[in-house]
Amino acid sequence: MNSFAVINTSRAVRESRLPAAAGAVLLGLVILYGVGFALGQGDVLHNAAHDTRHTMVFPCH
Repeated sequence: MNSFAVINTSRAVRESRLPAAAGAVLLGLVILYGVGFALGQGDVLHNAAHDTRHTMVFPCH
């Protein structure tokens, strides 16, 4: 394999990761928004996420 093929292959790999990374960020933001503003049966989902943050010693206040 020559250097031109290696450069093109690595560029193709980087370009194929971009949509996946953008999708992962978007999904994470949707989940974060959904959990952060979850109102419903006693805020169970919100409180569970809040307790998880405390368990991981992640500051949330």
